[in-house]
Amino acid sequence: MSLRAIIIDDEPLARQELQYLLERAGGVDVLAQGTNGIEAVELIRAHKPDLVFLDVQMPGLDGFGVLKKLLDRKVPIPQVVFATAFNQYAVRAFEVNAVDYLLKPFDRKRVMQTIEKAQARLAAPVESASEAKLDALLRLVEEQAQPQKANSGKVIVRAQSRLLLVDQREICFASIEEGTISVVTRTVEGHSNCRTLEELMDQLDPETFWRAHRSYVVNIQHIREVVPWFKSSYQLRMDDAQKTEIPVSRAQTKRLRELFNL
Repeated sequence: MSLRAIIIDDEPLARQELQYLLERAGGVDVLAQGTNGIEAVELIRAHKPDLVFLDVQMPGLDGFGVLKKLLDRKVPIPQVVFATAFNQYAVRAFEVNAVDYLLKPFDRKRVMQTIEKAQARLAAPVESASEAKLDALLRLVEEQAQPQKANSGKVIVRAQSRLLLVDQREICFASIEEGTISVVTRTVEGHSNCRTLEELMDQLDPETFWRAHRSYVVNIQHIREVVPWFKSSYQLRMDDAQKTEIPVSRAQTKRLRELFNL
């Protein structure tokens, strides 16, 4: 039996990408798509879906506001999958409270895992969360989503058998390839001991560092040029010694436009 789902996201490319991945995965019947929080509330009330893929960051009524509206109107809340570009500290809040999530840019394998998890819950339903629990979830996630200061102004970088303490403001970008994270400044290039970019992001200032692509984190203060690319995509030319060009994923194009008023 297919899951009845709704996709809510204000970015057309993100909606298209997620619907494509859901169609490829199978087992999900997308009933409708919405572009903002107000539409989300009405679509959920009208269709009573099993599952809603809900963007966290939307103008006006965001993903958290949607859940509050549903609570206020006594509308049964379906299983919620947050689509988010938030850092790992917010993702951990979702996990602790048994709410699933998808990080942007979307990953096919992760989408399939989410579908399997939702199907398993429907096959063996557990007692639904009370309003008090949902209220607690919203408070926790909102607190965790507030900009936080980095744990330290320094990041350890391994370069030429040395452990260097690099001021994070000097980092131009970091990238991951085959499980190894490279960290690049204007004068130093080395490797991080972190296992994932999410783990590295936990050490960095979320106001300064941006996950422009699944494989890249950039310091927005070190972007030298935004280069238009094919099919309305962009690349970032950094100010490191090599003038490295970094792709911007389709799902992050909206964030790029917001940053530089494109």
